[in-house]
Amino acid sequence: MFRRVAVLAVCFVSALLHAQTLHGVGSTAQYPLFEDWIKSYKKSNPGVKLHFTPTGSNRGIEEFLEGRTDFVATDIMPAGAQLQTAKQRLGGDILQVPMALDAVVPIYSVDGVNTELKFTAAALAGIYLGKITRWDDPEIADANPGVSLPSETIKVVHRSDDNDTTYLWTEYLSRVSPEWKAGPGAGLNVNWPVGLGAKGDDGVEDLVIGPKVTYDVDDFPKALSNSIGYIQLHYAIERNLPYGDVENASGAIVRAAPSSIMAEAASATESMPNAYRGLLTDVASPTGYPIASFTWILVPANMQDKAKTKAMAGFLKWMLNEGQYSVVMQHYVKLPPAIIESAAAEVAKLR
Repeated sequence: MFRRVAVLAVCFVSALLHAQTLHGVGSTAQYPLFEDWIKSYKKSNPGVKLHFTPTGSNRGIEEFLEGRTDFVATDIMPAGAQLQTAKQRLGGDILQVPMALDAVVPIYSVDGVNTELKFTAAALAGIYLGKITRWDDPEIADANPGVSLPSETIKVVHRSDDNDTTYLWTEYLSRVSPEWKAGPGAGLNVNWPVGLGAKGDDGVEDLVIGPKVTYDVDDFPKALSNSIGYIQLHYAIERNLPYGDVENASGAIVRAAPSSIMAEAASATESMPNAYRGLLTDVASPTGYPIASFTWILVPANMQDKAKTKAMAGFLKWMLNEGQYSVVMQHYVKLPPAIIESAAAEVAKLR
């Protein structure tokens, strides 16, 4: 018995000494998920060390395209010219593997209101354009019958740094408002018409307003009365922040939840080939939540080092199967079966 235990111990130590290390960078919004994946994957696969640094998608993509990391987790996609340059530098195609679904929700603090508010597309666009300035504006009040809304000025909060969450939020505003599309448009950061700039720290999502006043996102709704902002759904759930329902392309006002986010993904899959490669903003779905997106891992199809290629393929296969349990536990939304099948086909291209 002792000899058997000793042999097993030697094998375990040997596996650690010869472990492959996979270095990843990217989205701060996905950092909590990777924290859990790193712990879980280490238990079942001690021969692979998984590292992840939350640099933000934009910076992470730059490092990946320069060949300085094995993979990048992102909520946005590189431009066509960037991908072409990366293909030449990295010696082949760039694989785009979906890993989870996520959403962005409006969070708010309104004096005297302790219920879930509903927001039309016109209301959200009007607020962020600076055209709807009070909480009892008819565009908000009509969508919330029976709610006593105060005649207080709306304090608008937005991210001031380049951020994936902003990209998805402004993409939605661009889809529902021609004026927003022609003005600020969609981007990691835009020329905001109104609002207080809020900078988020990597993986923490603190809101920094002005040169001296710092609000943790946990405190933001309470500390800044009659305010509105936007945040990733998993943060809102984890920190018990009030968030509103949002009007979708079918005219229904829908709450962000796994069922409504998966409904948006299902509608996109039915109407678009390779839907997993794009955003899910305002897809025509009667029950879908309209500010949602896949999140992805980008990895070179040809990693040169065959041992590392095998390690990467093993992690991605695990991510699409056992790893989806962590997706649910961390308040993201797991991939639908049809998308997992498409993702597995993408992983099979690793060479």
